[in-house]
Amino acid sequence: MSRSTPEAGYLHGHHDSVLRSHRWRTAENSAAYLLPQLRPGQALLDVGCGPGTITADLAERVAPGPVTAIDHAEGILAEARAEAAARGLTGITFATGDAHALDFADDSFDVVHAHQVLQHLADPVRALREMRRVCRPGGVVAVRDSDYGAMSWFPATPGLDAWRERYRRVAAASGGEPDAGRRLLSWARAAGFTEIAPSAATWCFATEDERAWWSELWAERTVASTFAERALAAGLATEAELAGTAAAWRAWGADPDGWFCVPHGELLCRA
Repeated sequence: MSRSTPEAGYLHGHHDSVLRSHRWRTAENSAAYLLPQLRPGQALLDVGCGPGTITADLAERVAPGPVTAIDHAEGILAEARAEAAARGLTGITFATGDAHALDFADDSFDVVHAHQVLQHLADPVRALREMRRVCRPGGVVAVRDSDYGAMSWFPATPGLDAWRERYRRVAAASGGEPDAGRRLLSWARAAGFTEIAPSAATWCFATEDERAWWSELWAERTVASTFAERALAAGLATEAELAGTAAAWRAWGADPDGWFCVPHGELLCRA
């Protein structure tokens, strides 16, 4: 990475509480807006592939087309490779990469995909310009990001109100944009896209099992992940405050009336 390339400030890290969430993601629950655009034989780039569950789903749909998957962290690529191997997928190339400076020639891919990536980048417009550059004319760049400011839940839980406010402060201090979902369209227009199809979708956690899973991974993430480390280092939380937030998550998860909605902005941008 050159000195002029902005650093990505990935806030969550790869604690098990984070990876449990990432491994749950599939093309159906996290990239449904893109699926009608996919055809066998397309060349696809997955930016920020993480543990590779979405990557593998997309690869199955474009096979025998080649798939390239990149992530900034070498360690997580071992898990992505294992996911592909377990499914018998041999057409995926995994490598480290920087979304701000993609190491590919112009017009290399028919589809460029990034899920929950732009919210963590120092310069999301620059990353979108790079995705546009490596996408072939007539191809599609597909991006999806959540919007923390628009998340909603029931019952009213002051501890979760405090969690969101603290998360947004820590994200901003890390150089990211927690409300990325609502900004995707403006970022894509600034990156030079003119043919853009915006949409939105949600995750909803409301059954007993869903509440238990969602609340526990966030309770753990609050005290043990990179988020916790950065919150403490920046003086934006004390250990007691983080522990209180974790308790609030678990209390919400145990409430039979509990309901949580995560909204996502989505874009299909024609290159």
